[in-house]
Amino acid sequence: MPLGRFAIVEKVILVARAAVADDSWCARLRGPVAEELLDLGLPGLAVNVKDSAVRESLMTLTTLDPPVAAVLSLWTDQHYGPQVDAALQRLARESDTVAGYLVTESVPLRAPEIELGARTPGLANVALLRRPPELDEPTWRTRWHRDHTAVALETQTTFGYTQNAVVRALSPDAPAVDAIVEELFPDAAVTDIKAFFGAADDADLAERIERMVASTSAFGANRDVDTVPTSRYVLRSPWRAAR
Repeated sequence: MPLGRFAIVEKVILVARAAVADDSWCARLRGPVAEELLDLGLPGLAVNVKDSAVRESLMTLTTLDPPVAAVLSLWTDQHYGPQVDAALQRLARESDTVAGYLVTESVPLRAPEIELGARTPGLANVALLRRPPELDEPTWRTRWHRDHTAVALETQTTFGYTQNAVVRALSPDAPAVDAIVEELFPDAAVTDIKAFFGAADDADLAERIERMVASTSAFGANRDVDTVPTSRYVLRSPWRAAR
């Protein structure tokens, strides 16, 4: 089968931080600002915003100040080209600070397709991971990719799972981040920890958490991590016909 027009592209993730990011800010980001980014001709764009639908998630962890308020995924032919430069400049006008990262994308569990521009059902949890200094990169990557992936899928109610390994930062003042993980959970997972882990009862919950903690501890994802609850909007997909 021949490759489509947008089959081979690079992925860039922009992390926007803001001390004040209410629902009107979120709506502006996924609305008018997203439209301006689409006008750049990007092959793909997804906007994740920390809005009121998910803001009270029990699984929120924050190390950065100001905290992460939005995460945008851009697919582009040239990560160092004018599209990404323009996107960083545009988002900087809406945020206290914005950082860009070139990533390689692995998708152990692809989310079901929905209408472009519509909110993806459920909680889109985004995690910013750092490699501990005591782990060399091959060991860290093996424990994350090879060992942890199955545990994450087996112990949680995930229906979409994307792992982004950071190749390098594209902003001079970008916080150190080694990986950005995107996971999709059902709506109930926002406030119900049993729904988050898919546990039948307290004993099952304890067992799932124990497995998860042991697995994340092995590659340092139990510390120095930001987890950001978001609502996810895919505006244009590089794997489907352009809007």
